[in-house]
Amino acid sequence: MPRQSIWKGSFVDAFLLRMKKKRDLLLNRKIWSHRSSISSDFVDCSVRIYNGKTPIRCKITEGKVGHKFGEFASTRKRRPSRKNIGPGRKKGKK
Repeated sequence: MPRQSIWKGSFVDAFLLRMKKKRDLLLNRKIWSHRSSISSDFVDCSVRIYNGKTPIRCKITEGKVGHKFGEFASTRKRRPSRKNIGPGRKKGKK
């Protein structure tokens, strides 16, 4: 997916821009916007990013600046590989 042009700047939803001014509101705020970029104003804040089922707590650090909020809220479940599952039905005749 191509990135946004440099001259356009990074995309941040309007409600996040309003919340940046009131930093205390951002501490445990739920965010549904996966497409918004993380700016340096959000550093040292804890937000909850909605993944479609439950909000996931995320601490914003310097390393996350420039990324999107959606990168830190996984929407898929992890499943163990079939090799590591304990004894079950044996392969062969049914």
